Amino acid sequence: MRLGPLRAYGGGGLAPDGDYDGVEFTDADLTGEDAAGARFLDCALRGCVLDEAVLTRARFLDSVLTGIRGVGTGLAEATLRDVELVDARLGGTRLYGAVLERVHVRGGKLDFLNLRGARLRDVVFEDCVLVEPDFGGARLERVEFVDTALRRADLGAATLADVDLRGAAPLEIARGAGRLSGAVVSPAQLLDLAPLLAAELGVRVVPDDTLRAGGQGLPDRP
Repeated sequence: MRLGPLRAYGGGGLAPDGDYDGVEFTDADLTGEDAAGARFLDCALRGCVLDEAVLTRARFLDSVLTGIRGVGTGLAEATLRDVELVDARLGGTRLYGAVLERVHVRGGKLDFLNLRGARLRDVVFEDCVLVEPDFGGARLERVEFVDTALRRADLGAATLADVDLRGAAPLEIARGAGRLSGAVVSPAQLLDLAPLLAAELGVRVVPDDTLRAGGQGLPDRP
């Protein structure tokens, strides 16, 4: 994404419902700042610290966020549209109920990302690590994972449409494997997921040598 001329952030803190147009935030410590409902249009955030920042219902539009760091950043019900998130280091970020549209997440590590009830459309996760992301009740449409580690993801009650998981390695589903309808996986991934899918469907899988003599019937239940 190419941004036009930007003006440097002058400090002084963020403001709720603030309007930031064409602003460049460089190495700014925004710990605990309250910018709920703020709008960031054509902005760049580079190397900023967002620990416990309050960005509820904030809007990031046509913006680039590079090298940001934060624990407990609050982005509930926020909107990210036409955004690049590059080399982020975030933990426990609250994005539940958020809308992500045309977002490219590249590099970095996101731990315990809360996307419950969020809507993701035209989103790419590339060359990053997602640890225990929570997609519970979220809708993912045209989402792709490229060279990305997806560890212990929660897909409970999620809805997937045109989601490409072939580039997720490893692909670990902690809950909601039965919600993978609408996703594309590789043959090798399908084999790895088979036990989870069988459990979701209530299918008992037993070795061939446990069959009764003559190959008839199933083994007795314990």
